[in-house]
Amino acid sequence: MRIFKITRFAAGAFAALALLTACTGKTGSGTTSGSASPVPTGEAADNGAPKVPAPLDADGILADPCSALSAAQQDDIGMVKPGSAEQGPTGPECRWKSTASPLNSAEVSPFTANKNGLSDIYAQKASSAYFEPLTIAGYPAVSTNVSDLRSDGDCPLWVGVSDQLVVVVTAQLGEGKNRATPCVVAQRVAEAMIQHLKGAA
Repeated sequence: MRIFKITRFAAGAFAALALLTACTGKTGSGTTSGSASPVPTGEAADNGAPKVPAPLDADGILADPCSALSAAQQDDIGMVKPGSAEQGPTGPECRWKSTASPLNSAEVSPFTANKNGLSDIYAQKASSAYFEPLTIAGYPAVSTNVSDLRSDGDCPLWVGVSDQLVVVVTAQLGEGKNRATPCVVAQRVAEAMIQHLKGAA
């Protein structure tokens, strides 16, 4: 089932740079829905970030971020194939537009600019407009950014695939019923990515 009309993007690289370089001093909270669940308590890495229970082999998406999703997953989500890959300022990235609307898009970007996975994201918690730890398909993640643009259809989701690497999955929705809840879309894409990396899709 296609859950989103995906949009044109100022996406993961922008969000990543904003989070790691800006200091607003704001904090906030909110709720999201979808396949995610609150992050469980357990062994934590530096800065309080949860450790990744079973590191995933991300070599494939580091070489080609458009390989993060299978063709069947792209069809199921409603993405135009192929995705558009390029080297961004924080690492390789792939963007897919929606089959339903050119105003909607999603992006997957292994965040190679940081070397400590979610720990580096947790270190920026005090500078975030909102900070919501989640578990996506058994893997620790956090929905956060220096500015809260979720009501405008923009949601970056930071997923720990190992203790050294985080992948930014960003949804940017310009129209459609999911525009008010873009994190649902980001979570769906992130879950599909994890399943694919595990060899389950």
